Amino acid sequence: MKFSPKYLPIIIGAAFALGTVFGSLMNAPVEDQFLAKNNSKTKLNKLIDFINTEYVDNVNTDSIVNLTVDNILSKLDPHSVYIPPSEQAEVAESMKGDFVGVGINFYMYKDSVAIIKPVENGPSAKAGIKSGDRILYAGKTKLFGRKLPSDSLFSKLKGTKGSEIELTVFRKSEQKKLKFKIKRDVIPIKSVDAAMMLSDNTGYIKINRFAETTYDEFKAGLTKLKQKGIQSLVIDVRDNGGGYMEEAVAIADEFLKDKQLIVFTKNKNGATEKTYATKSGSFETGKVTVLINENSASASEILAGAIQDNDRGTIVGRRSFGKGLVQREMDFNDGSAVRLTVARYYTPTGRSIQRPYAKGNEEYFKESEARIKTGELYVKDSIKVADSLKFKTPKGRIVYGGGGIVPDVFVPMEAEHGNENVAYLLQTGIVGHFVFEELDKNRNAFAGLRFNEFLVKMKNSDTYFRKFKNYIFMTGLDLKLDKTKNLVNRYITAEFARQLYGELYYYDVILKEDAMIKKVLNVKK
Repeated sequence: MKFSPKYLPIIIGAAFALGTVFGSLMNAPVEDQFLAKNNSKTKLNKLIDFINTEYVDNVNTDSIVNLTVDNILSKLDPHSVYIPPSEQAEVAESMKGDFVGVGINFYMYKDSVAIIKPVENGPSAKAGIKSGDRILYAGKTKLFGRKLPSDSLFSKLKGTKGSEIELTVFRKSEQKKLKFKIKRDVIPIKSVDAAMMLSDNTGYIKINRFAETTYDEFKAGLTKLKQKGIQSLVIDVRDNGGGYMEEAVAIADEFLKDKQLIVFTKNKNGATEKTYATKSGSFETGKVTVLINENSASASEILAGAIQDNDRGTIVGRRSFGKGLVQREMDFNDGSAVRLTVARYYTPTGRSIQRPYAKGNEEYFKESEARIKTGELYVKDSIKVADSLKFKTPKGRIVYGGGGIVPDVFVPMEAEHGNENVAYLLQTGIVGHFVFEELDKNRNAFAGLRFNEFLVKMKNSDTYFRKFKNYIFMTGLDLKLDKTKNLVNRYITAEFARQLYGELYYYDVILKEDAMIKKVLNVKK
């Protein structure tokens, strides 16, 4: 049972009261001597013992310890966090870059596990599972008609490599039950969503996070694009919250010349560790552009800062998040972990881009709201920079520290002013769910359509825009979509393309009218 924070003061007060009464009754000099020598660590341990042995009600003291750890960390900085055992395995898996399972993308639709799309070349796809199938049973475990949390569903489908599981599915298009025996295998969790051509000589790579496999994925994508003759590369780290610094450093090394500084860190003792580029860069002369926005953070900012401070490329977009703290993960015996800030990082010119957090975590994470109010997402001149945090690149360009990477080329948010919520909504899972449900009603409406025919079909009809408006209304969201109709239609079409044709087709649609991509391609070579 998780213990509510609101009872904590009562419990602590009761525990101290018990301790005081108990001490006075015993009147033992030994106890006084012990308390006199007591330090903070012992005091905390003893308090937990008091609650365990003396408190009138049964209390889950583990939950109190977790609350205490959370409270301590919240006093340090916004990025030092405690990860409980229930979450640590999932976090570690995401950063590892793969897991063992059956290879499906799914969500709970009404009372059943609906398959959005099997992973390409994964075990389920090879076995014959299709988009729209409902999983009724995993082995003998019933999955439909139950409100199962996602972690329970995952645990039923995961297992050891090579182990077999029988899935019973209902295929709506055929109105019948089917059984598939599937051997679990390693399923990659991609951190590079796309590596594709934007034009005859410009390549594009989208990185969604920096995990253990990101550099390898990036290098494979870059190699493929180089074989197609790119002279220019766009690296998209918009909405990339970061991850492993080493992966960002390895990617930056592909573009910088030998011995150019990539990043340096300082710990509490002032010890500095500098990381330089090597001779092994494979794209040291081609043009480089990095796309950032207000959600690009940490490792994304390290990459953007290294490119900007070395005059190696152009940063396009909006001011990044502003996270310049380095965390190290430290494990506890119970499977939990603490991610503790151990250093600050600095870009090659010496900038710390960490924004202030002295006013507390709540205010810190509300800063994105302030950017909306000040108009920063729409007008570059609204970005507040301090002259005291001004730095110069080797070529004399002015760059600023103290709160994110300020782009060289500013591109405002695409939504009309006052409709930021629409732009953010379109990047959530709600569009994916809407599209799945529309396909589920009549998947045959798109059967046999080639991609170009699909695009014509979507362009010539407002049907899905009207349906999406109604879908949003039925969810209880009061959003006006008419002023952002083109943007909404683009995201709807892109999501249909993803579910019907695959991930690259999503980007093929979404990037054609992307404001930042347009800015990049219009820049004179």
